[in-house]
Amino acid sequence: MDYKNAGVDIEAGYKSVELMKKYVKETMRPEVIGGIGGFSGAFSLSAVKNMEHPVLLSGTDGVGTKLKLAFLMDKHDTIGIDCVAMCVNDVACAGGEPLFFLDYIACGKNFPEKIASIVKGVAEGCRQAGAALIGGETAEHPGLMPEEEYDLAGFAVAVADEKDLITGENIKPGDVLIGIASSGVHSNGFSLVRKVFAMTKESLDTYYEELGTTLGEALLVPTKIYVKALKAVKEAGVRIKGCSHITGGGFYENIPRMLPDGVCANVKKDSYEVPAVFKLLQKTGNIADEMMYNTYNMGLGMVLAVAPEDAEKTMEAVRAAGDTPYLVGNCGAGEKGVTIC
Repeated sequence: MDYKNAGVDIEAGYKSVELMKKYVKETMRPEVIGGIGGFSGAFSLSAVKNMEHPVLLSGTDGVGTKLKLAFLMDKHDTIGIDCVAMCVNDVACAGGEPLFFLDYIACGKNFPEKIASIVKGVAEGCRQAGAALIGGETAEHPGLMPEEEYDLAGFAVAVADEKDLITGENIKPGDVLIGIASSGVHSNGFSLVRKVFAMTKESLDTYYEELGTTLGEALLVPTKIYVKALKAVKEAGVRIKGCSHITGGGFYENIPRMLPDGVCANVKKDSYEVPAVFKLLQKTGNIADEMMYNTYNMGLGMVLAVAPEDAEKTMEAVRAAGDTPYLVGNCGAGEKGVTIC
């Protein structure tokens, strides 16, 4: 009896590391110390020495049951982008610049090419966010997980000067809300998606005219990363008063998180076009409007609160970064919360 017969293939682990190295190298920043394969990742803090009061921000998350679609479609090269996005978008919401990222993959069986494909996506997400992928772990769990399945989670560290933190405390009635377009369903609400649509290869391979693609391809589009857009707004000289990453809980849970007491948010449904994937989901599942806005991003992955005089400058900066902004509402006086009208 040996470890391989017990279900853990150490040689496959070595091969996975070799296959992923080229992707990891593409994410390196000057502050990274040492190479790949050590017991820890080292990152110099020289980049923060010119800040008055540097503050570290951290975020951790996973991809959730969107992984089920990756399994069914046998497509694993973008799910890592989702993992990075869920973490770096959160820290960017607070004004942080992502510095580095670590991933954790738990699998039933280590298939080196599959693991390398997952990490390729993680590296692409890090590249989009400007973060270094400085470490990770692949754990083989025979008997605990089915051989063909895996789970993926990550952890990001960012930095901001304390004076540049986005806290929401200065939002006031009259401020405007700028929404930034999402790429689709992102990485939340897939437990409901999987109840609405049959999770079979045939169902996911079905082409929908309104989507312009198959259902599976539309649902598996990776989560958009907003780090560059938020950085562009800051560099345009705009003070972002509040920022909300529209994830699980949709509009109703996430927008109030950026609001101070005594301020409410009003979002106008007709201020932008809701993407077709949400319309199809709502129609097929006979889902009420309130549930849709309480579960999904409905086409807006980020919502920013800025002074009204900064609205156009904010939108210009977002466009210059390659994203699509919308003026979606405003802030008013009232009990903290959000009204979708």
